[in-house]
Amino acid sequence: MYAFIFYFSALCSLSVVSLAEASKTPGSFSIDLIHCDSLLSPFYNSSMTPSHLIKNAALRSISRSNLLHFLVGEKESTETIIIPNYGEYLMKFYIGTPPVERLAIADTGSDLVWVQCSPCMSCFPQDTNLFDPNKSSTFSNVSCDSKPCTLLPSRQHRCGNSGECEYLYQYGDKSFTMGDLGVDVIKFDTEQDQGVTFPKSIFGCGFNNDFTAAKIGKITGLVGLGAGPLSLVSQLSDQIGHKFSYCLLPFSSNSTSKLKFGKEAIIKGNGVVSTPLITKPSSPTFYFLNLESIVVGQKKVQTGQTDGNIIIDSGTTLTLLEPTLYNKFVTLVKEVIEEEQNPPSPFDLCFRYKDDMNFTDIVFQFRGANVSLLPQNLLLLLDTNLLCFAIVSSNQQGFSIFGNVAQIDFQVEYDLEGKIISFAPTNCTKLG
Repeated sequence: MYAFIFYFSALCSLSVVSLAEASKTPGSFSIDLIHCDSLLSPFYNSSMTPSHLIKNAALRSISRSNLLHFLVGEKESTETIIIPNYGEYLMKFYIGTPPVERLAIADTGSDLVWVQCSPCMSCFPQDTNLFDPNKSSTFSNVSCDSKPCTLLPSRQHRCGNSGECEYLYQYGDKSFTMGDLGVDVIKFDTEQDQGVTFPKSIFGCGFNNDFTAAKIGKITGLVGLGAGPLSLVSQLSDQIGHKFSYCLLPFSSNSTSKLKFGKEAIIKGNGVVSTPLITKPSSPTFYFLNLESIVVGQKKVQTGQTDGNIIIDSGTTLTLLEPTLYNKFVTLVKEVIEEEQNPPSPFDLCFRYKDDMNFTDIVFQFRGANVSLLPQNLLLLLDTNLLCFAIVSSNQQGFSIFGNVAQIDFQVEYDLEGKIISFAPTNCTKLG
């Protein structure tokens, strides 16, 4: 049982994470992430209470879940749908020579790195100048018969008048980006050192863009961290040993979350558990795990599925379980808590905090890896003493997402070559 009196007080503030920092040598470096609701975020609204921020993040989870489900379930789509919807985390990088600083959404649910470019036919507003490829001495277009262009699905690219590769990414919320596929230097930098530079990085130079996530002028594009061949992690795979990891901070922290690449991403020591990483040809962007069961106290509910039944996604706040599994899970939870009637939308299960409450053990049992979740991975504070589970129904049969609240204070390592995801309980605030 977990005594969570200290956790309750910690819930009273949202996490603050900061902008990107890259260090050390190519192949081993780390980047800081900024959460879209933190004080440093361009989306931050000081007039909103922590409760409002949590509810908005939960609603974004529902929206993102619906869009991801559409993509995963679509067999013969007329267009590829990539999901922006904030992505929850932002990162800074530099592109071109001389380097131009960009702030973009970091998204494990997308496959392409792209920025807005000049001259632009139609672009969403941004506070900084558009990236002008003509002013970069290292920029070059990708030809339409090149391998990078052919890696895009046939409906996502075409040959331009001069033989250049033109791309189109249509998003599920009707956002889109269109432009030329290009090659240029991408750099992750800090004030303390020279940073790391990756020449000949492939990215989309968008000349026609409409992006609902970029509402207030700060966002300049998106960095795809998904499993597809043109994502940042796939492009850097040989240089980073096919490994990356992150460590997400509690909502009460004022420090930075970390995204690590290469040797720095490897997690070792006691408490590390690993489970197969599953990718699917029908949904090549996403990282799937196999959730075998959930333990609540001394009881267990089985999923009865073995084919990669849950997406792990840092861009979704809540964990969403397919309805049959969720209903069984809730039944067990209600045996050990006194639920609150009429919980605020979109939450399903809430209860009132009481002094010296104990909270039952809850374990997500993936194939070969038991991940024990603490109260901070399961509960969100909605008002002075109302706690709601950060687990809801996906309302879609057979579709589940393991969200970022469940991953707080875990190092999560993706070994893309070994096809393994590892978890290690960690105080992410102390992680350098």
